[in-house]
Amino acid sequence: MFKKTKLALSAATALLALSGLAVAPLAHADDMAQLQARIAKLEKQETERQTMGGGNMVYFRGGYARNNDDRFGNILTDTAGLSSSANGKQDGWYVGAGLDLVLTNDFFGFEDSIEVLGEIMFEYKEFDNTNLNLQPLPTVIDSLNTRGSVKVNQFTLTASPKVKFMRGSKFRPWVIPVGLAIHVISPPSDGVTVLESGMHFAAGADYNVWHNLFVGADVRYNLTFGDLNGVNINGFTTGAYVGFGF
Repeated sequence: MFKKTKLALSAATALLALSGLAVAPLAHADDMAQLQARIAKLEKQETERQTMGGGNMVYFRGGYARNNDDRFGNILTDTAGLSSSANGKQDGWYVGAGLDLVLTNDFFGFEDSIEVLGEIMFEYKEFDNTNLNLQPLPTVIDSLNTRGSVKVNQFTLTASPKVKFMRGSKFRPWVIPVGLAIHVISPPSDGVTVLESGMHFAAGADYNVWHNLFVGADVRYNLTFGDLNGVNINGFTTGAYVGFGF
């Protein structure tokens, strides 16, 4: 009986060994296929990184700016009310620059075609620069009258998450669902305050024209948490930008 049991165990062991030899090539083939797929994916990502950059970008912007309200009649914009010249239009222009840094290139593991970036951006906006008659006293003789100009401008610094779609494509639309903005105005408000915080929203798209060179366009809106002693600086910008991926 013992000899029969030992013989049966030996036969079973041999059968398992033969089964293992038969299955091993299949398992090896599956492993090789998975490895080749991973290598192909890495090669594709490296090619994209070399030709289009790794998703990061530095860019330079410019275009049209408009605030919801003008600044006509403010004490410092209209030189303390001593001139009949209004200063501080709603419409203006802006220039700026920014930096995009990739936080995740697959939407935190949920979608390979969506990147999430962190954007740091600043812009200078100018709304008016009117030459005004500066007359400290209404009765001063004409020879003492002076002329000058007062620039009405605004500096904005933002930090925002940027969701960018269609990774791997030359055309890349994107949105900023909400970000933080800090604004500084000049001249100061009638209460001599200059700083205000708010929310930042944006949407746009860029196109990879050659190697790591991109062109794009965007529209952005700033919504502040309050006003600066009656100065409402909510408004939008729209324009174009040139970017360099890395």
